[in-house]
Parts: sequence; structure tokens; C-alpha cells
Amino acid sequence: MNFLSLQHIAIEDPGYIKDLLLADGHNLTTIELDEGEKIPTNLDSFDVMFSMGGPMDTWMEDEHPWLIDEKKAIQKFVLEMKKPFIGFCLGCQLLGEVLGGRVVKSNPPEIGILDINLTDKAKSDPLFLNFPNTFKALQWHSYEVQGLENNEDIHILGSSVPTKFQIFNYKNYAYGIQFHIEIKNDTVSNWGNVPEYKQALEDSLGEGSLDTMKIESDLHLKQMNDLSSSLYKNIINNFK
Repeated sequence: MNFLSLQHIAIEDPGYIKDLLLADGHNLTTIELDEGEKIPTNLDSFDVMFSMGGPMDTWMEDEHPWLIDEKKAIQKFVLEMKKPFIGFCLGCQLLGEVLGGRVVKSNPPEIGILDINLTDKAKSDPLFLNFPNTFKALQWHSYEVQGLENNEDIHILGSSVPTKFQIFNYKNYAYGIQFHIEIKNDTVSNWGNVPEYKQALEDSLGEGSLDTMKIESDLHLKQMNDLSSSLYKNIINNFK
């Protein structure tokens, strides 16, 4: 299979899922938008599009004009071509905007290793049907998607206490995932070196909280790797 990964900072790639798909011999084309790389025009040659996280926000089009092109590419891939899409964190919010939702400031920001609760709808969803009802995931976001309730083609698959749209799908082939289970053992340390991420972390959890976050991440890393493996296998089996 041919995967396309739209990235907004080099250290936020598909992580553990990337390792799995490359090990199985699939093709991954990475476009580093923040470094000026352009989205391919031959989108029909890709089976699945990923849109990853980043330190910018969906509305920062003046500072990051490539966001305009990315939204257009997601709209074409999802709404016109009807091809599989998975957006993580910022990518989740970009999908939400494309589908007519709005991205608003979270109150409060959701940062830490926190619970995701699946809805009954997730039990029959092709990507999440074998997930536990509740699981831990890395959260590191200050904005979230809202306003998708009236679209009958969108289903909420997972929520947390402060964030309703933690997982949502559009017609069973486009997914927004607000959290991170794709992380690896160096993810938290690497992200802690990004000034915007570190500032958000310390504003939420206090100075020096990166070490605590790393310890808790390590504690739940195997479970998150196992869930990433399940998600990856479901992607391969359902989006061939």
C-alpha cells in the first residue's frame, strides 16, 4: 500500500505505526509542509493519507500559508475522492474544519497520559472494534474540534471528560484522532524540546513536569504500542 504523511514538524511523524508499515514493505511518502515541501498533485496514487500533529493551529494561515493547501488536499482526498484519511491531533482538527466543524480553545488544555472512553458506536467500527472500552493515551492539545453533531455522516467513537470529539469518523473511511497512541520511547523527550509544547506542558502541569510525563508515558508505552499495532492492522485489513 502507498501511504502519504503530511507533517508539520519533523518530530511528529506516524511514529510506531510508521515503523510497522515500513517493516511490512509498504511505501510511505513524507511531505514536510513546514519546510516548504509541496503536496503531490497525484493524490490518486495514494491509498491512505495521514495528517499529523504540530505546534501551529488550524487558523494560523497567515503565518503558515501551506495550511490552506493542506485543507484543500484533505477536502479533495476525503470529500471528492472518498479515500481513507487519518488525522492525528492537528490533523484531526484540520479534518474537523474540512467537514464543517470549528476548532476552539480547549478549556482547560488537555495534557498528560489520560483516559479515552469509547462509545458504543466504536464497537462495530472497522478501525476500533477490538479496542478496550477505556485506555490511556498521550494528550498534548490546547484546541479541539466542536460543532459536528448535526452531520449525520459523522460518528463520535471516543471521548474524554473535557473533549467530546476525541475520535470521530466520517462515513467509516475518514478519521479524526485527537490524542496520540503512535508514540515511541523517545517521543515525550523530543516533544519537550519544542518551545510551544514545553510551554503548554508547564502552563498546564507546572515547571519540571516533563520528567513526570516521561515516567508515566513509559509506564503505559507497551499498551499504546499494542493499540497502535491494532490500529495499523485494521487500517491494512480495511483499506486495501
